[in-house]
Amino acid sequence: MTNSTSSSQSTDPSDTSPEASLPRRLSLLQGTALNMIDMVGIGPFVVLPLVIKTIGGPQFLWAWVLGAVVSLIDAFVWAELGAAFPQAGGSYNFLKIAYGERKWGRLMSFLYVWQTMIQAPLVLASGAIGFSQYASYLLPLDDWQRKLVSGGVVLVIIALLYRKIDSIGRIGLVMWGAVLLTLGWIIVGGLTNARIPVGEVVTSMGSVSGGLLAAGLGQASVKTIYCYLGYYNVCHLGGEIRQPARNIPASMFISIVGIAVLYLLMNISVVSVVPWQQAQQSEFIVSTFVETLYGPEAARLATVLVLVVAFSSLFAVLLGYSRVPYAAAADGRFFRIFARLHPTRQFPYVSLLVLGGLGFAFSLLFRLGDVITAILAMRILVQFIGQAVGLLRLRQRRRAGGAAITFPFRMPLYPLPVLLAIGVWAFIFISTGLEFMLSGLLVSALGIVAFLVSAVVQKQWPFER
Repeated sequence: MTNSTSSSQSTDPSDTSPEASLPRRLSLLQGTALNMIDMVGIGPFVVLPLVIKTIGGPQFLWAWVLGAVVSLIDAFVWAELGAAFPQAGGSYNFLKIAYGERKWGRLMSFLYVWQTMIQAPLVLASGAIGFSQYASYLLPLDDWQRKLVSGGVVLVIIALLYRKIDSIGRIGLVMWGAVLLTLGWIIVGGLTNARIPVGEVVTSMGSVSGGLLAAGLGQASVKTIYCYLGYYNVCHLGGEIRQPARNIPASMFISIVGIAVLYLLMNISVVSVVPWQQAQQSEFIVSTFVETLYGPEAARLATVLVLVVAFSSLFAVLLGYSRVPYAAAADGRFFRIFARLHPTRQFPYVSLLVLGGLGFAFSLLFRLGDVITAILAMRILVQFIGQAVGLLRLRQRRRAGGAAITFPFRMPLYPLPVLLAIGVWAFIFISTGLEFMLSGLLVSALGIVAFLVSAVVQKQWPFER
């Protein structure tokens, strides 16, 4: 079992582990910025009307509240694991360590990397497709032109990430500024020019029935949680974060609270200007909102800012996920070619190019509506529920004296947050619907088959001699 103390202090120059090859140069501010630009992509600007339509009434704000609550509860799990094991790859390492590196941990970590090779490019593609759809507000685009734009965006992202982590941190801060500027403009503009009194808007959302909670709210929350995903991006960059025991948990909680406040204010602001009955029909809700307040020229400027935010999110997404296959390969549990670092710039360039290339291909093949729910359904069982159960296992082994593990961050009221996280993720998984549940299970099943084939060829567990 890996000792967490050594994991969190892997800055010794004599250390020859893969983690020693990744310099710890990202500060708390930079890590938080990369988290937040990952979370705020094109998602909230295209999902807002879908959430209103799914709820079918003014109570849609509760779906955004539930998304924030789910993220906060789950962040306690990520915080304990991220602070204890600050390594590149995030969940890959958490699952491997929690379930045992020699047996079941090999399967769980393999399944996570297997899913990452599929769902990470899908996440990248979803943002790029949303980018091209919003771009059509500025210049009408037909289908092939939208695909050309989405594919081009992915290629530019790859080019920007093909550099040292130092400059990436600085680029991330600039993009973070664009995120705050865009959301700030929407919030201030709507609240200071409300056509519908803000108090009336909030009051109309104040009650939620049991039937709504059981049905529409669950389905709508699938979409809002998609907009919060990314609060754990800092864990994927764990091997490059300064003072990880402090900065990893802090960056996640700051990101979630900050983004939740911005999302809630943005929603209230928008529907105080554009009635929810009209907003649910808008394909470009932010552009419609700004045009209502300031006219078409301002709406075009707002659309440009939305595209900058979407672009910034794709930047953070590919940055974080490119470290996952690298970590697995450096650990000897994935194709060795993914462990290669650029000879002069010290970043996992093979992993970056492969995931980016798949994202480019997927952006040409799929539509936005086809991937948002599938992305979430694919990840819940192995990643979110899997590592929550894994934390319970680690805590139990530590109490039994079977593992030398320290947890620099300890969640309050343990194990209640972990049990809540498991229950809420199970509810969200069911809310994705039968089709997407089956697709998620199918990906996992194919991953198990691939793992067993690999184990037979390499004569490893469960076929070791």
